[in-house]
Amino acid sequence: MDEKSLKNERGVVIEAERSKVSPAALVIGGGIAGIQAALDIADAGFKVYLVEREPSIGGRMAQLDKTFPTLDCSACILTPKMVDVGRHPNIELLTYSEVVDFHGQVGDFWVRVKKKPRYVHEELCTGCGLCVEACVWKKIPSEFDAGVAMRSAAYIQFPQAVPLKAVIDEKTCLYLARGKCGRKCEQACERGAIDFEMKEELVDLRVGAVIVATGFDPFDPHLKPELGYDYPNVITGLEFERLSSASGPTRGKISLNGKEPKDVVFIQCVGSRDQTVGHEYCSRVCCMYTAKQAHLVEERIPEANVTVFYMDVRAFGKGFEEFYDRVKREGVMYRRGSVSEIYKRGDRVVVRAEDTLLGEPLEMEADLVVLATGIVPRADVKDVAALLNLEGSPDGFFAEAHPKMRPVDTLNDGIYLAGCCQGPKDIPDTVAQAKAAASSAIVVLRQLQVQRTS
Repeated sequence: MDEKSLKNERGVVIEAERSKVSPAALVIGGGIAGIQAALDIADAGFKVYLVEREPSIGGRMAQLDKTFPTLDCSACILTPKMVDVGRHPNIELLTYSEVVDFHGQVGDFWVRVKKKPRYVHEELCTGCGLCVEACVWKKIPSEFDAGVAMRSAAYIQFPQAVPLKAVIDEKTCLYLARGKCGRKCEQACERGAIDFEMKEELVDLRVGAVIVATGFDPFDPHLKPELGYDYPNVITGLEFERLSSASGPTRGKISLNGKEPKDVVFIQCVGSRDQTVGHEYCSRVCCMYTAKQAHLVEERIPEANVTVFYMDVRAFGKGFEEFYDRVKREGVMYRRGSVSEIYKRGDRVVVRAEDTLLGEPLEMEADLVVLATGIVPRADVKDVAALLNLEGSPDGFFAEAHPKMRPVDTLNDGIYLAGCCQGPKDIPDTVAQAKAAASSAIVVLRQLQVQRTS
């Protein structure tokens, strides 16, 4: 084989001039999958460009309180990895950025990344939060807190953010959007980090391999209007996570309008295994995160009555069945039933369902209803697929080359999948797939490295 040739993962020789190509990798998405993949590749000695569209890495896992079935603190697991990414000499972190152009082939991909203006110079910002306190517009639903709390137009995404830098949201900033503001944030910044004249930047990269770890969206319960999501005491599982988190708006106190709920109902399979909304697949995590959240209610509100309406309990993972049995022993009532409607009655809501084991209808009043919303493809999945020339699977996620023999490869050689962009999975499976994708990418990068030095 010629010294300028490269074999793809199926052993096919690809001829290309790569003398100018660095054996570097691009990781798209800064959740736990992207973080793990980036660290593995960087630890192997290769340059990694980690692109994340949000102001901080961390993804969905950063929003969680505990992880099932061990009840480990999510932040305690994730934050050290985030810090490692921020400090790693081989990782260049491009947050608040997105890939806007892409072409090439395995070993020689050309990528254009758009860095959105933060309106804050990162090298000057210390993350002190003075601009956040000074901002006069504090009425924007916090994306990180799933809308449970509000944020300012100038904000730091969450206390453990990496990078721990402020950002000014140009869509909601009174000065940037309307030209009407006293620019209090700018006056409050002692280091002069705020710059309203900042513009977007375009960065061109050349890499040998790409890992796609763009994650998922939670199902929108508005698509099931019969479940009463517009009522203030009907929330999603992700919103519950922010209520129960010590770093959340209530500092871990499970309450609505300052009151602890006494009757709590969880409803599983909201947006999963449901042909009416086009999602026939199981989201895999809902049964267990519901069990975890039911446990947290029993733990923090011992006098509460907790009921779970389920279709089937799928406790398939290591330690999952034991945790499910533990939760039932703690007093959580599981009722196999199909919920048809939730409606308002005074300050409470009524859950109307059919107990399919007893074969009879029932109504149950509740102070709080938690909808176990499933995992769905990201809203921009088709745009990303078109940009990277990826195939989609029938369920809307990215398609792997072969479900058994090549579960992390795509049909586009040199591009690999990790995490929930390929399909629903829990954190352990996400990390395992990220490590597999990183290993596949390292093989390509090692060949490029040998080729350049030979």
